[in-house]
Amino acid sequence: MDDRTPPKPSTLFTSMAWAMMVYLLGVILFGAWVRITGSGAGCGSHWPTCHGELIPPNPSTATMIEYTHRLTSGMCGIFGIGLWAWAAKRYGWRSRVAMAALGCLFFIIAEGAIGAGLVLQELVADDASEARATVISLHLVNTLALLAMSSLVAWWSRPRAMGPPGTLRLPLGVVLACLVLVSMSGAITALGDTLFPVVVGPEGGLSRVLDDLSSTQHFLVRLRIVHPVIAILVALAAWRLALSCTDGALGETRVLARCALVGVSLQVLVGFGNIALEAPGWMQLLHLLIAELIWVCFLLLFLSARPNRESEV
Repeated sequence: MDDRTPPKPSTLFTSMAWAMMVYLLGVILFGAWVRITGSGAGCGSHWPTCHGELIPPNPSTATMIEYTHRLTSGMCGIFGIGLWAWAAKRYGWRSRVAMAALGCLFFIIAEGAIGAGLVLQELVADDASEARATVISLHLVNTLALLAMSSLVAWWSRPRAMGPPGTLRLPLGVVLACLVLVSMSGAITALGDTLFPVVVGPEGGLSRVLDDLSSTQHFLVRLRIVHPVIAILVALAAWRLALSCTDGALGETRVLARCALVGVSLQVLVGFGNIALEAPGWMQLLHLLIAELIWVCFLLLFLSARPNRESEV
């Protein structure tokens, strides 16, 4: 079966594909929790073993957090293989559903490899090097690609939905690229907030911003201002575009557009709350979750946009 032959819809397969994406979101958030709690070195510099053991004896809290994250991440690979085999059997090895499932499996492996590199190179816990910031941002890009492939497996396994007009395809593509940049800067900012906690206090406001920009500060602190500035600009464009998509989409894609609209609005509020509350762990996780969902919404809107010739009829 190929793309010229429309695949037969399978409610069970589509449901399991969405479940896979939800599981991946959980693992991604768990990975962020490992960073927030400083548990990245919970298994030492050993990988895939933990302190040189398959099952660490008398584990500390940090070890349990890191070890559990490794186990849940490992399950992603098993689920990914199963989803790919199922997609290939039902839709054909060369179908776009199977190719998306294969892409999902590839980025799961890449995700594990990047995580292993962080551990083996000891770019975890209190490490504040430029190397760690670079790898963390690349890790985030891989995460976005993984979520993209996972969501495409579910989206393409169902009947095609009528999306926004094709004239919005280019703006949607631009916003997607901007979301990647915002997410990369957000990952670096989150690392800085973890290693150099924000303290608002009475000396906050403009004086604190100026202090953060001082050349004597660590580069992670100096970069802290970059993310909110970029995020606000992109949020304004994304909000306006999502509003346009609500007028041009039908059915499920219209719901997607509305979710994107609400998500962008909520993300801005959570972002300000994150600053006001000095970036608590739970709010960092909420901020990350909303960002991932916004990414998926705009990606699916982009892919479901109608050809220009249809939008002009």
